[in-house]
Amino acid sequence: MAEIPVSDVDLYTVEARTDPYPIYERLRALGPVVYLSRYDLYALPRYQEVRAALMDWKTFSSAKSVFVDPEMNAQLEGITLCSDPPDHTMMRSVLGRPLRQDRMRDVAPVIEAEAGRVVTELVGRGRFDAATELAEHLPMTVVSALVGLPDRGREKMLEWAAAIWNVQGPANERFAEAGPAVGEFLDFANNEAVPGNIQPDGWANHLYQAADRGELPREKCPVMMLDYVTPSLDTTILGITNAIALFARHPGQWDLLRSDRSLMPHAINESLRVENVVPQFSRVLTEDHEIDGVPLKAGDRVALLYGSANRDERHYPDPDRFDITRKPSDHLAFGRGEHVCVGMHLARLEMSTLFDRLADQVSRFEIVSETPLINNGLRGLEHLEVTVQAA
Repeated sequence: MAEIPVSDVDLYTVEARTDPYPIYERLRALGPVVYLSRYDLYALPRYQEVRAALMDWKTFSSAKSVFVDPEMNAQLEGITLCSDPPDHTMMRSVLGRPLRQDRMRDVAPVIEAEAGRVVTELVGRGRFDAATELAEHLPMTVVSALVGLPDRGREKMLEWAAAIWNVQGPANERFAEAGPAVGEFLDFANNEAVPGNIQPDGWANHLYQAADRGELPREKCPVMMLDYVTPSLDTTILGITNAIALFARHPGQWDLLRSDRSLMPHAINESLRVENVVPQFSRVLTEDHEIDGVPLKAGDRVALLYGSANRDERHYPDPDRFDITRKPSDHLAFGRGEHVCVGMHLARLEMSTLFDRLADQVSRFEIVSETPLINNGLRGLEHLEVTVQAA
């Protein structure tokens, strides 16, 4: 049997959250499975093994949660992200209704109108923060309205979402600081975001309507709001911001996209592959299992390093190169299998609409300054000040 290489690397330092790619490269070189001694996790850093794990939920279970800290994992068992079929199927079928691909035509006109408005305004100014002024706009104006929370909830959504992502890491300082905001959100979800206070036709109320029809237990509704607040905001905001940074650094790729809009889906896939917004989730083995000759035991927690897998040179030639003609539709930024991102059609719609409008009006992005986001569960830029050259 192959011996498991050990690494005491800390994936949660400021340096590692800012630029994890040299660490990922070293982990991939060590083998298909690496024991991370600091967190008692077995990491899968390569593409083939991560994808295989995602496609095998019976062996790689989400039911004991998918984060790092044992206490937090125990607390969050049973939410949509931390469940397996049939529970997962039940919750996801309700949760995903407003996010289905065929429902995107209903929200597309609003997204198109808002994207056109904000792009015209910001390009007219010539200089703006692409993270807070551009990338936040669609999720915060359109998506937050669709969820249908009371005003206080909408005002706090970004703060709560960032905190929820922070507790997905180990019990470090960021984790501890996020605790009160997570508690505040759960209190809000249980006591304020309830029928009578939420928009009758909003996504949040649809959960309660489904519970009234007997499609899911009513007590699941408050925590299921996590699935609308957490994934629908930061991930899309960071995905948009990261893509603008990539186009600023690779102006030839922006020229390509402007001249051939059929490359749009590939450009979005490639930007998500190169700069993975959610670097990892974990799974727990339900039985003894061997990965490429490496034996693991039932109960072992395994970290799936999406950010590393998407830059695996075994799968993507010259993986650090940003190339929108690559067409990497098999990237793992949205996950795969049972837990593939429920909001990916909405995220793609927001990104493609925004970049289509930008491609009409901007010939060049220049980065003035940037600030990395330091968060236990996310990776990207908190601020990206740019100037633009109007087309």
